[in-house]
Amino acid sequence: MLLSATRYPILMYHQIRPLPPPSDRLRGLSVAPDAFRRQMTLFRRLGYRGLSVRELQPYLRGERSGKVFGISFDDGFVNVLTHAMPVLDELGFTATCYFVAGRFGGENDWDADADTARSPLMTCDDMLAWRDHGHEIGSHTLDHIALPHVPTYVSDFQLTESKRQLEVLSGQRVESFCYPYGNQDARVRDQVAAAGYGNATTTRRGCADASNDPFLLPRIPVAGGVGALRLLFKCARWQVRRRG
Repeated sequence: MLLSATRYPILMYHQIRPLPPPSDRLRGLSVAPDAFRRQMTLFRRLGYRGLSVRELQPYLRGERSGKVFGISFDDGFVNVLTHAMPVLDELGFTATCYFVAGRFGGENDWDADADTARSPLMTCDDMLAWRDHGHEIGSHTLDHIALPHVPTYVSDFQLTESKRQLEVLSGQRVESFCYPYGNQDARVRDQVAAAGYGNATTTRRGCADASNDPFLLPRIPVAGGVGALRLLFKCARWQVRRRG
């Protein structure tokens, strides 16, 4: 099973933790630590290299080719630092974590209406540790809000201020953005570009290539309980699937 060298999967993870009970509405957004290790190890054994979304851009533009795929984590949970980062470092992979800039040291309070246990988010020091291990810092707004559902001035502030704060805290340029809940429209897409980001990912399923709008990049979600081989076949299937 080989992945295409011209269409690249960007894997979408949220939490890397023991799977919560089936009653937890966000169980599908969690991947067990041992499952994550098996997934990454299989890709590595087949000669693939995991890259941050920023590092994947030359491949998506068609400037480079190779056996690579993107790795992204939404929200900035502590369990990504404790369970995922050691695996990535061990395998020589890099990844992007999209941080909610106004919630460092807090928890996922945007899920308050869901029947799920809240989880702690990384602190600023945790984010810097993520950076110091060679991984990318991306933005997920200030407050994890659905941008199309707020006035233009609010969405603009969420985009520009989160970028500014993350850059001040990290000392690095923030190039990558992720739409909270995957919610976006033409107005918000244009605001992301105007705010100075270089790319943005969605929750639309698929693999990415040079034909994609860099501010509307599709990803492949990784759900709890998905085995390593199943994930590999899932990526390959999306690479050959025709776009609708």
